[in-house]
Amino acid sequence: MTNQAKGIFYTLITVSLWGVLAIALKIASKEIDSPTIVWFRFSLAFSGMFVWMAFKNPKGLQILYKPSWLIVISSLALAWNYIGFMLGIQYTSPSNAQVAIQSGPVLLAIFGIFFFKEKISRIQMAGFLLALIGFYIFYRQHLNAMSGHESQYTKGMLLTLSGAVTWAVYAALQKKLVLNYSVGTLNVFIFGLPVLIYLPFVNFASLAHLSFGYWALLVFLGANTLISYACLSLALKYLEAGKVSIIIVLNPIITFILMGILTWMQVDWIAGEHFSVLSIAGALLALTGAILVVRKKKSINT
Repeated sequence: MTNQAKGIFYTLITVSLWGVLAIALKIASKEIDSPTIVWFRFSLAFSGMFVWMAFKNPKGLQILYKPSWLIVISSLALAWNYIGFMLGIQYTSPSNAQVAIQSGPVLLAIFGIFFFKEKISRIQMAGFLLALIGFYIFYRQHLNAMSGHESQYTKGMLLTLSGAVTWAVYAALQKKLVLNYSVGTLNVFIFGLPVLIYLPFVNFASLAHLSFGYWALLVFLGANTLISYACLSLALKYLEAGKVSIIIVLNPIITFILMGILTWMQVDWIAGEHFSVLSIAGALLALTGAILVVRKKKSINT
């Protein structure tokens, strides 16, 4: 398997897991507060990675007490990304948060221009404009549908956007860090530091009274974290950041389809989405713009 094929394969795994993640987080938020969910996700992911490293690469665990400042910043960025996205879902909906969080790959492309010396094309500039127009249309349509809850919706979108910014910082640093560290070495620290950061905010009493179904959901969320970010690190190792971003941008489509089905079925365990022709058009326009931004011109060299 070529490096490009490996990169695409690992990116698709990440996309699939992230496509269902927002829905799972929304369901979990009905019984568990956001900091506790985020802490548990990092705790389970860190535990799994720690055990793996202990058997496969014990020396790599030295990073836990000898991290570089870039790794610390990367971990802090991901820590905020998790809580920003979680609160965004809590205050809005899975589909809304998924559209807003896609500004992350767009920002990653911008970072690529400034930090990786990548050139920007006219198509990318047009993509920026389309993405902004699409985000605005989507935002306005859902804001109009949230009668009486406009401030809550805006708060949720702003929190999600803050998570997108920190995700772009995390991903940009990962692109640099994977050149010098293994994926396992990076992730064992990046998952571990947030466990300590969020520990004071954990509501352990709520965990003690969870049903088996919610415990299973929490385990899934932790496994989702471990697998998706390990695959993302591998994807960035084998594939250009721009190509990874293009595929990642498509993950809201999975969320939209699933939420559309659940809304049509009128299930009582998750609130339905407020879809309209204009909101869907805005979302598609935003995603199209994002794809144009993160795509790269084909090289003419052979």
